[in-house]
Amino acid sequence: MTKIRRRLSERVAGFVRDWSLPRQMAGQSVMSEAARSTTSANLRPRLEEADRIGTSVCPFCAVGCGQLIYAKNGRPIHVEGDPRSPINQGTLCPKGAGTLGMLLSPERISDVLYRAPYSDRWEKRPLAWAMERIAQLTKQVRDETFAGTLPDGRIINHTLGLGSLGGATMDNEENYLIKKLFGGGLGMINIENQARI
Repeated sequence: MTKIRRRLSERVAGFVRDWSLPRQMAGQSVMSEAARSTTSANLRPRLEEADRIGTSVCPFCAVGCGQLIYAKNGRPIHVEGDPRSPINQGTLCPKGAGTLGMLLSPERISDVLYRAPYSDRWEKRPLAWAMERIAQLTKQVRDETFAGTLPDGRIINHTLGLGSLGGATMDNEENYLIKKLFGGGLGMINIENQARI
């Protein structure tokens, strides 16, 4: 029994010796070694293990906050605001701070999924196939619905068979290009942005 007591007494004494509060209460300066403990001496920066740091833009709104993405072995381990960004100056809102959770979520879809007409299941397809299919269907619908002139001969060059609904994360430059491509190039007149709806 005395052996157990002695061991317990040594552990408590070691804890009290290592605990910074008694030293600080005894009058030692907080700026000195009084605030140091074995635990704090062994702490390492949490991002020390990152072997790569990349920059990104937050995907959740059109503000365009800069982000630093820390990765280890090609996998993100932390996301924080980029202090060099004039927009957010190193800060992130709660949505931006949740970027890592979105990146690593097991529920995140990372494959192209296609459901054929009248099918009851989704199929995985290559990205190149999906992009080609979108281009072919867009051209087909435009060709079938394009109107060059009105009955009185006025030139209109538009289609009512296509439309675009942009996302709130798109910035002004992206929306400008969409308006030029879809409106001027394809003749769409139904162009809207989800941020206004």
